[in-house]
Amino acid sequence: MVDYSIQVKNITKRYRIGLEQQGHDTFVEMFSAWISRPIKNFQRLRQLTQFDTNNPDEKENILWALRDISFNVKPGEVVGVIGKNGAGKSTLLKVLSRITHPTSGQVELLGRISSLLEVGTGFHPELTGRENVYLNGTILGMTKAEIDLKFEEIVEFSGVIKFIDTPVKFYSSGMRVRLAFSVAAYLEPEILLIDEVLSVGDAAFQKKSIGKMEEVSQEGRTVLFVSHNMGAVRSLCTRCLLLEDGILVQDGDVDQVINSYLSNKDVSTAGRLVWSEADAPQDKELILFGIELFSETGEVRTVFQIDEGFEIHVHYEIIEEVRNIRLYLRLKTTMGETVFATYEDASIREGFTRKLGKYTAICKIPPNLLNDITYRIYIGFDSPGYKVLIPGKEYLEVDIVDTSDGYRYSQGAFDGPIRPVVKWDVQNQ
Repeated sequence: MVDYSIQVKNITKRYRIGLEQQGHDTFVEMFSAWISRPIKNFQRLRQLTQFDTNNPDEKENILWALRDISFNVKPGEVVGVIGKNGAGKSTLLKVLSRITHPTSGQVELLGRISSLLEVGTGFHPELTGRENVYLNGTILGMTKAEIDLKFEEIVEFSGVIKFIDTPVKFYSSGMRVRLAFSVAAYLEPEILLIDEVLSVGDAAFQKKSIGKMEEVSQEGRTVLFVSHNMGAVRSLCTRCLLLEDGILVQDGDVDQVINSYLSNKDVSTAGRLVWSEADAPQDKELILFGIELFSETGEVRTVFQIDEGFEIHVHYEIIEEVRNIRLYLRLKTTMGETVFATYEDASIREGFTRKLGKYTAICKIPPNLLNDITYRIYIGFDSPGYKVLIPGKEYLEVDIVDTSDGYRYSQGAFDGPIRPVVKWDVQNQ
């Protein structure tokens, strides 16, 4: 008996990176090119899909979107697919959806499939929302009677009931996503493929969508979910795939795969980053020379007790005058959640201009604020309304630990990214 709904065997997908087109200088050349265009387009298409890997010059023009990927997905499994931009996640879903064919390998799907890969995928812009619901249902192989039974639920879930008889071309991107997701989820496909499109919707709809996907999986249907939202992947998925440069590098437990993905090799755990002028992050107006973590006693450290405060020192030099230079700092969890964001006070005054020279900005983090977890220091510089000077990036890790006996205050990590000590006033009535 077959125990899978998706089987992927040694999938490879290669693309050729562009082909230079010849220009035309005269009217005769342009007219001749127009006449021969259908033949030339066919030849060009063949060139784009044929590869000679023994040719050294040819290798430079080949992009490996997927390389020898194999995995099975059981019925009812919710599998997350994660990885950096360009890792091959969307290409994988397009291959599974039959939108593009693999260069080699085989895909076997057992059941009716519905995919939500881009905003309004499969919607005809000239048709109304109502007409597109029926069109999509028909494409999935459903009868009009089956769609009629689900129609009210689809429209109610999407929240676009006022506009259901309006052509989709007038919908906002959020409205298209809401209706497209509702159609994909409610028309009962056995396999549901979802790309990062839910990021377009608002927070309330994202929460509803995740709840609906959980419901879909409990009904025994299979979900493949591509997302950069690690919280959603962790709460929704029972298994996770990690792609890097088109290669499946990890397949297994959700927490383990996410932790592997988030173990950022570019983030320092030394408590101090100092650059030479040649290597420093910089722009023509500004150079970032260093970032340091100091304890209250002046030690450079990366581990602090929960009741200790610490300081983040940012060393930079202004080498060209620019108005409203703003240093911003975010404290993030290793899951990528922003705990808080703060800005250098002086830099947000209207019309502020700082003199040329070297500066050290000190951000003081108070004690009894953070949780018993690891955080990352994210720093960047910009000039609001003008330009990004140094793009924001995670630079340092800091560990907050609780080694108390837990007598006065419960030991260990609390729910949420912070666990502040707040004052209570208890009155006897």
